[in-house]
Amino acid sequence: MKGFEIVVGVTGGIAVFKTAALVSQLVQAGAGVTVVMTESAESFVGPTTFAALTGRRVLRKVFEERESLGAHINTAENAHLMCVAPATANFLGKAANGIADDLLSTLYLSFAGPILLAPAMNTVMWEKPSVQRNLGQLLSDGVKTVGPDEGWLSCRRSGVGRMASPEAIFQAIRQTLENTAAPIRD
Repeated sequence: MKGFEIVVGVTGGIAVFKTAALVSQLVQAGAGVTVVMTESAESFVGPTTFAALTGRRVLRKVFEERESLGAHINTAENAHLMCVAPATANFLGKAANGIADDLLSTLYLSFAGPILLAPAMNTVMWEKPSVQRNLGQLLSDGVKTVGPDEGWLSCRRSGVGRMASPEAIFQAIRQTLENTAAPIRD
């Protein structure tokens, strides 16, 4: 993964702890990783965790003083791939309908490269017709997904909605990059 720049979007779900493991794997494989967190994600894991894993500041606001064009433009232009893990029902709805009300959803609309989503939510939410419509729209837009898996969920029930493992997401990222992008040469 050396030479590849990856944006990892983190939304508010208990599966965020798996995203920390994914980010660590990507960095150890040589990728440059920029993490973008929603406000809800910070309820589960703080930005300090991702800053320590990536060696980079975590992006959270659309307009930051350090970003002359806005974090969504600068970040979108410098990345090979965008992965959102976990991708909550809220994020799927925003992305499917072109809603940009935070940095991550604005970045999604600004990003021209391959996008990989790792959905994670309660089974009842996953099976809602509105969520499935949003997913169908995203798939027809060319977005790729990995998961969700079936298993034990934070609602203390078993079912479909569990975010794919960090290893499965890592492999999906690797495969997508091999098929669509060239790394930056030193």
